[in-house]
Amino acid sequence: MKLLNFTFIKLTFCLVLGIILAHYLKPSFNATLYITISLIILVGFYWYKLKSKINRSPLFGCLAFLSMIGVGMISYQLQDDTLRPQHYTHYNSSDNYNNVIFKIEERLKPDTYNFKYIVAISSFNKKETTGRLLINIRRNSLVKQYNVDDVLYASLKLQPIQKPLNPFQFDYSNYLELKQVYHQVYLNHSNILPLSSDKSTIYGYADQLRTKINRKLIIAGFKGDALSIMNALLLGQRQTIDKTVYNNYVNSGTIHILAVSGLHVGIILWILNFIFSPLLYLKHGHFLRPFILVIILWCFAVIAGLSPSVTRAVTMFSIISIAMHLKRPTNIYNTLVLSAFVILLFKPTFLFSVGFQMSYLAVLGIVSIQPFIYKIWQPKYIITDKLWQIFTVTLAAQIGVVPISLFYFHQFPGLFFISNMVIIPFLGLILGFGLLIILLALIDLLPQPFVTTYSYIIDSLNSFIAWVAQFENFLFRDIPFTLIQVITTYLIILALIQVYKTRKYKWVVLSLIGIMGFQFLNFYNKHKTQTSEFVIFNKSRFTIIGEKFNDELRLFHNLDSTKLQSDYVIKNYKVGQSITKIETNNLKTVYQFKNKTILIIDSLAVYKRLTFKPNYIVLRNSPKLNLNRLIDSLQPQKIIADASNYKSYLKRWKETCLHKKIPFHQTNEKGAFIIK
Repeated sequence: MKLLNFTFIKLTFCLVLGIILAHYLKPSFNATLYITISLIILVGFYWYKLKSKINRSPLFGCLAFLSMIGVGMISYQLQDDTLRPQHYTHYNSSDNYNNVIFKIEERLKPDTYNFKYIVAISSFNKKETTGRLLINIRRNSLVKQYNVDDVLYASLKLQPIQKPLNPFQFDYSNYLELKQVYHQVYLNHSNILPLSSDKSTIYGYADQLRTKINRKLIIAGFKGDALSIMNALLLGQRQTIDKTVYNNYVNSGTIHILAVSGLHVGIILWILNFIFSPLLYLKHGHFLRPFILVIILWCFAVIAGLSPSVTRAVTMFSIISIAMHLKRPTNIYNTLVLSAFVILLFKPTFLFSVGFQMSYLAVLGIVSIQPFIYKIWQPKYIITDKLWQIFTVTLAAQIGVVPISLFYFHQFPGLFFISNMVIIPFLGLILGFGLLIILLALIDLLPQPFVTTYSYIIDSLNSFIAWVAQFENFLFRDIPFTLIQVITTYLIILALIQVYKTRKYKWVVLSLIGIMGFQFLNFYNKHKTQTSEFVIFNKSRFTIIGEKFNDELRLFHNLDSTKLQSDYVIKNYKVGQSITKIETNNLKTVYQFKNKTILIIDSLAVYKRLTFKPNYIVLRNSPKLNLNRLIDSLQPQKIIADASNYKSYLKRWKETCLHKKIPFHQTNEKGAFIIK
């Protein structure tokens, strides 16, 4: 492959490899640093010694690549705040309350009960410290949310971020660790003392500007879903989008429109190029215009929150813009790799961001696959040609992201091409008109007809998306897809592209080997599911029990039909275990599984006069019983309590089991209880 002849692409690959090794192996920072510095010195020595003969020395290449792997590892480890001696974890007393001064860094999407913030600690028990926390503040309709850069004081007790409590559940703690967040806190507004609301960072000023824009838009007459979609499309903020509207965009295959990325930045760059084209007539216009464009793009990226996708897009288009004005020939692959290299050097954890991965894979799909699809048909008329271009770009992008999308989200929108064919031709108009409306709103010159027209456009967009999303038969859900299948699929796509480009026998063979390997993985995954297990899931206020036999699941629960359909505990288990059939039943009192007897005791606390002794006892719905007497009477091997019980009962039962030396499994602490 010719791409691998580019040294910079090889170096970026080594940087990525170093980040992955540091993430999973957790090596010593000092050892990595000393080895990397030694390798860099050796590379410098060889370069000085060989100079013109450098291309003929394989040892120099090996040392250079090893050095870059080391740079990737160091880059990742430097992001680890816990390595710093000032980090709060070195002073934390988990059993006591701590006096903490912190600054709001980021507002997250609130849940039903709490406002959520990522905060930076500046003082911990009167010591200057660093570190980040997840702060949950009880929602109160009378108190407004805090803003970025607000400095607050609170006496708080740090809590660990909960690990997944059910099989195949999303690991939120791991996600936050990549953001250097290791603990969380629950507070009320009454426990917080505001110290300052002055802006001190560029993020604070960006948040202030977004708040001002929203206030002006509300005054102008924008509200509800229209305002939320404007925030997502134009400002990169999706926290206020209604869940139903958001799901409609997901199910129709147009969620990428709500994530500010390459499509948005490319359109904005095209608009800015047109607006600032008169600068080219000035003496230094060829320097001035790209300089202004890059500054505006990065200002937009900061306002949009510097998400991985917008950072990637702005970095790439900044490089393209500069190269265009320098009149230097550019290779799109080099540009992509250069932008990835720069981003990962300074933000290595972006490598594990879903948005970052999908953003690059979509662009790679477009530049690699779209030209071949487009050549299949050459329309004669310009309108047909433009529609065909949009379709091929959309299809190529989907091919690029489908494997990774199936791995993360386990669904595929079958009507993605229809929704994108309709929306993308008008997206430039929607973005351009929206930016004009924001500008006019800020200077208080926004005419009411503009408000009415744009609100109608956004409402029409939402209605169309909802119409596409209603065809649920074309939405393929709950598709099991493993990481090995993702890698195999991309290798097949790569081999097929090479078959089309080179028509060489070896690539045909590799394609067939890849397809056979994918089939083998399917058989292997199916064979792996031929097991049985008994599961008591963790579900707050409810009881869910599952009996898995091969690819079938018998589910016993007390959920209503609506909760059952939308429950992620069951969905995650179904996908993770490749379940093809689910049979639902009401809860029973006694279960038999592999010569084990499981007795369920509910709120009625009926267990006397049993003719058998259960191996396990499950307590649900807070039964009022004497656990000492129950243990003496039935002598179980273990007591299990699910999340439908009162916390005060759980605490008392735990102490009793500890005293009686009987194992106690509490699902909201230890997770689901599984008998294999």
